[in-house]
Amino acid sequence: MRVDLFDFDLPPENIALRPASPRDAARLLLVPGAGDFADLTVRDLPGLLRAGDVVTLRGDLGAGKTSIARGLLAALGLKGEAPSPSFAIVQPYEPPEVTLSVLHIDLYRIDDPADVDELGLEDARHDSALVIEWPERAPGRWPDALALAIAIDPDGARRLTATLPPAWERRWQI
Repeated sequence: MRVDLFDFDLPPENIALRPASPRDAARLLLVPGAGDFADLTVRDLPGLLRAGDVVTLRGDLGAGKTSIARGLLAALGLKGEAPSPSFAIVQPYEPPEVTLSVLHIDLYRIDDPADVDELGLEDARHDSALVIEWPERAPGRWPDALALAIAIDPDGARRLTATLPPAWERRWQI
């Protein structure tokens, strides 16, 4: 299932869900205005995220991938700001600082997709959730991921598209 979410700056009670078109099951989250959208887009995810899950974040530089990851980590209990994993590539978070083990991964600096094997992500996935920025640097690796793609509209608003694999369709009723 593909879900388009448009984010702007309104309280959650003012968010309207409607079908994107009569032909598909996608829905649009329409929120007029512009602003930080991490809280709106991740408000349901912390309760649904499990060890073994992968959430991928695609978008141009500055689109808001790290903001969404930070919002998710904050919702999982992280106090303070999460550093960007751009240079470390993998930034781990463990209880008690968060309620679930999470690896925040930034693949931007990965040139060869084979280098991803050296990160040990498949092993870590057994007891952690993975939040991966720039998954297109390792194409085809996580077909079961909840895939979030962020686009910047000409007016500066963000457009978030969520592609839900079957396991997420059953969990995340949006």
